[in-house]
Amino acid sequence: MKESTKTVLRASAVLAVAFGLCVTGLTAADAKSNAIKDAMGKYHKAPKGTDPTCKKAGAGQASKEELSGMVAAYKAMCAAKPPQGDQAKWVKLCTELINATAALEKGDAGAADKYKAAVNCKACHEEFRPAAKK
Repeated sequence: MKESTKTVLRASAVLAVAFGLCVTGLTAADAKSNAIKDAMGKYHKAPKGTDPTCKKAGAGQASKEELSGMVAAYKAMCAAKPPQGDQAKWVKLCTELINATAALEKGDAGAADKYKAAVNCKACHEEFRPAAKK
């Protein structure tokens, strides 16, 4: 085999390994995605001086797109394992939140009150959120 062919094969092998490592790193980053943190960060937090989407939803001011995104995020959150606490209770509370948000999205009467009851942050945080690290 010619020396130039060997060099090309070696370079190709090095590039293939490097590509494989990059793809593996990206896949690992996706696997580390946390549906609970993602939902909380996107829909329950907001820059200072603005209302988070969850507050707008409770006041009947969230757009259909925001509500649709919330339903999808809450479904992903429900499928995730909570950091601590009873999985069955987690699913029950998440399902109530999903149903209340879907009712808001449909424009059902009384949906805002149903949503406000279901979006009880303290109930979830006390049972499912780990204590802050000191």
